[in-house]
Amino acid sequence: MFRAVRPRYVISRKPQGTPRGKPAQATPVRGKIRANGADVLYAIERALLIIVGGLTVITVGIELWTIFERRTITLADILLMFLYTKVIGMVAVFYTSRTILVVYPIFIAITALARLIVLQGKDMDPVNIVFEAAAILILAVAVLILGRKLED
Repeated sequence: MFRAVRPRYVISRKPQGTPRGKPAQATPVRGKIRANGADVLYAIERALLIIVGGLTVITVGIELWTIFERRTITLADILLMFLYTKVIGMVAVFYTSRTILVVYPIFIAITALARLIVLQGKDMDPVNIVFEAAAILILAVAVLILGRKLED
């Protein structure tokens, strides 16, 4: 007898149907617009990945040149190279599989925090070092939790 009326502000992905109860037909124009929009976004995504990877490789080259000019390698340099390696690895994984595991950015954050502690360890307030170490611990626990979720 009475049908429930949906409020106008509710958006549903399911076709609403016509007044006679027949399902609404998707127009070919909408399908083309969606396909073209997805293609444009995909192309932008690929271009940005190439830019990020290229800029990372250029930065690695600049850093290697700086190390060569100084003729010394420090722990901070090694950690920085590890950061660059992780960024390039993340771009490569995303480029091949179209997915980024949340673990990669977390590893990058852990390495960046460790590098920060190494670089500013002697000059920093001990409380800040404890906070940064606690942040590393929290991120490491997050990696463990995410690893267990991915196994399930």
